[in-house]
Amino acid sequence: MIGKIRQQLTFGTRKPLRAPGRRLPCVPSKKLIADGPVREAIETGRTRLFITGSVLMLAFGCIGLRLVDLTVVRSAQEPRVGRIAQSEKIETERANVIDRNGTILATGLPTASLIADPKLVIDPDEAAQLVASVLPNTNASEIAKKLRMDRRFVKLRRKLTPGQQWSIHRLGIPGLTFQREETRSFPHGRLFSHVLGFTDVDNHGLTGLEKTFDNRLRTEREALQLTLDVRLQHIMHTALSSAINEYKAIGGAGVILDIRTGEVLSLVSLPDFEPYQAGEASEDQRRNRASLGVYELGSAFKIFTTAMALDAGVVTMKGGYDATKPIKISRFTIRDFHAKKRWLSVPEIFMYSSNIGAAKMAIDVGTETQRDYLGKLGLLKPSPIELPEVGSPLLPARWQTISTMTVAFGHGIAVSPLQLASAVSAVLNEGVYYPPTLVKRAAGAPKPMGQRVVSKRTSHEMRRLLRLVVERGTGRRAAAKGFLVGGKTGSAEKQVNGRYKRKSLISSFVGAFPMNDPKYLVLAVLDEPKGTKATFGNATGGWVAAPVVRQVVERMGPIVGLAPVDESSPELQELLTVNLPNEGPKLASF
Repeated sequence: MIGKIRQQLTFGTRKPLRAPGRRLPCVPSKKLIADGPVREAIETGRTRLFITGSVLMLAFGCIGLRLVDLTVVRSAQEPRVGRIAQSEKIETERANVIDRNGTILATGLPTASLIADPKLVIDPDEAAQLVASVLPNTNASEIAKKLRMDRRFVKLRRKLTPGQQWSIHRLGIPGLTFQREETRSFPHGRLFSHVLGFTDVDNHGLTGLEKTFDNRLRTEREALQLTLDVRLQHIMHTALSSAINEYKAIGGAGVILDIRTGEVLSLVSLPDFEPYQAGEASEDQRRNRASLGVYELGSAFKIFTTAMALDAGVVTMKGGYDATKPIKISRFTIRDFHAKKRWLSVPEIFMYSSNIGAAKMAIDVGTETQRDYLGKLGLLKPSPIELPEVGSPLLPARWQTISTMTVAFGHGIAVSPLQLASAVSAVLNEGVYYPPTLVKRAAGAPKPMGQRVVSKRTSHEMRRLLRLVVERGTGRRAAAKGFLVGGKTGSAEKQVNGRYKRKSLISSFVGAFPMNDPKYLVLAVLDEPKGTKATFGNATGGWVAAPVVRQVVERMGPIVGLAPVDESSPELQELLTVNLPNEGPKLASF
């Protein structure tokens, strides 16, 4: 009976049940049962399910929106880097270095270092083997040794590439992580290696401008702007490299200056090196031949000898000297390479590069006057350029009469190519010397005061003489049609163990253009070039260095906004022509 009653209650029957012999109470209906604890439990479960579903929907909705934001709305960058890029302000440990046109020459790039907590590394040997398998030039035993140290922080490798960082991350080794750092980047590689220099692993400048301006680059955010031009640096580097390869030279140097300001537009030294691997470069590769190397530059010094003689009034353009016989003084003999053996006018002495004529001219100028002029031209002390690698000139121990004569044609005195370029610029710049500089002046900054060395008249006369050398003298291979190039050759035997070594030459050519109003100076120097069949075995400045200057001028002219002109125009001929005696040109020296 009881079981039957329970069955009827379970199905919620409404018919009252009576037991025989007595009256039973009325059984509640299905609705009444649902209003009890069961209904309450059902409602509670439904509420919980609704809340859980809503939270999950909200979570997946947020994830979906974030994915859309990262893949569609934003660019594919690290968030921090992306925010910086949008604001166009990249904060680095060292400020950027840029050229005169704003092109980046040196900058900082984020990188990662691999660090470890040895306490968390489960198997040091296995971890070391895995790390060494993805990092080149890594010794697994050394890594394992570090991972066994009783320390909580060990640096395993610095300056990882993104690919290396990703490969290590995929290994999933407990205890290994990465530390964000910065590495100095030189986008143009070798092109500016000697000028910019390089930094150590802690981003401290070791050489070049990175060393000179180390504190400024680490403490200031504004970029350091240089006077250099990437385009002109590339032109000079290419032309000089080609000449070194062609003439089998052991090295070379190239300089381009703005004659009117002293700004260095290009400074090249070869061989050069990769700034990222400076420690692997040889001493010869790291030596800056343009500013640190000092050389006897030969007949290029006749520019200064002639200028000081004209300026001091000891001779005029119509004057001259007897170059019939060599000069014998003490145990020395001064002779011309291919002697004319006659009286030579000043223009002929310069055009034919006569050592005898230059020596006699210097004697008339006098030793003290010669030293005074050379001092004003910046040739008796190190160049004031903003580089730590600057060479000191080698001067005669006792400046006697023989020294005065040999210095007149570039022997017995050694200077850097940069010093020579700056001094020649002064002679051509209305006679005013401006010290060379690699740092561009701020907009609106006053122009530095120059020092007058020679008069304007002397400067204009020297322009005509330099033009004469290219038109009819030793520098004809430097002629760039339409650009009115003028210049002077220079060749000198190198000293080895105190003795001059025959056929080991420092061959150079210093040129400027346009000579009616000089704006740019170009100097090319080759160290120990070898003559070829094309040069008839000659390796002097007129044969091997002058063509470098011509190539540079032809390529840089349009870049700096100089269009070719008609060199035969009456106005230019009247301005630059020099009247010579009616004598066929025979070169007297090199």
